[in-house]
Amino acid sequence: MADKKIIAVIGSTGSQGGGLANAILNDPNGGFALRAVTRKTDGDKAKALAGKGADVVKADLDDVESLKKAFAGAHGVYAVTNFWEHFSAEKEKVQAKNIADAAKAAGVKHVIWSTLEDTRKLMKADDKRMPMLQEKYRVPHFDAKAEANAFFAGLPVTYLVTSFYWDNFYMFGLAPKKGADGKYAWAYPMGNAKMAGIAAEDIGKVAYGIFKAGNEYIGKTVGIVGENLTVAEMGEKLNKGLGLGPVTYNAVDADAYRGFGFPGADEMGNMFQVYRDFEKEVLGARSQDTAKKLAPSLMSFDQWLAKNKGAVLAAANAPAG
Repeated sequence: MADKKIIAVIGSTGSQGGGLANAILNDPNGGFALRAVTRKTDGDKAKALAGKGADVVKADLDDVESLKKAFAGAHGVYAVTNFWEHFSAEKEKVQAKNIADAAKAAGVKHVIWSTLEDTRKLMKADDKRMPMLQEKYRVPHFDAKAEANAFFAGLPVTYLVTSFYWDNFYMFGLAPKKGADGKYAWAYPMGNAKMAGIAAEDIGKVAYGIFKAGNEYIGKTVGIVGENLTVAEMGEKLNKGLGLGPVTYNAVDADAYRGFGFPGADEMGNMFQVYRDFEKEVLGARSQDTAKKLAPSLMSFDQWLAKNKGAVLAAANAPAG
């Protein structure tokens, strides 16, 4: 490990960080070593990483001193925050600042910050098409990450603009649901717009490609996508790949979706509405070619579906509620 460049990976047991962690571990001659940063060093996922040769260290995004220790001696840091753990844009910004401050203190040579665009720039402040959330955000988990970009200024940073991960279909229960009639249906306020999507693990693989490229992407913004598909197209692929039968797509109004009442419904309603109303801007900020260049094994939706068939089927057949 001594002659390898250490990459400290936040969220190493999660979706994006887990993808990067495995990319590093699966390339023993790549010149990099994994320092898996987690709050739960005794968890099954952390133990599995340790078993594969990772240096697992404990740190908390709310504790900047713990992050400084976790980053000490590291060449690079993969920085990601999880809005869905607490649903607070302000907390997400505080955590991002802690990561940036710790990276500065540790003198790391390359930080990749997993970010998203500021959706407020797409609309005037008095635009009434969607409500403001948490007082000043349109899509808090997008806008807060975009605001947090400023904390990383002055660092050798790459801003990695990610996409909706298909894994949400089973992780967040967003897959089509089986109705009482035995048929599958789902509702999104997406109209016929294409949604920029990606396999979560591929975000980590792209990040590995960026670290391997050395200084090439420092100071740059890199937007990535696996495939742009409409909800109807994804439904057809789910039918074909999983044998669900025709999937009914209810293209509901965004206000109706926001009123569904599940945790984060207003946030997601706004997010999907941004994907719909600003399709050109969202898709234009992300490149499949760039993602493929950095992660040659980049999965299409069909490939991702084949790999995660069991999880998606379980989500689709889970009882509602």
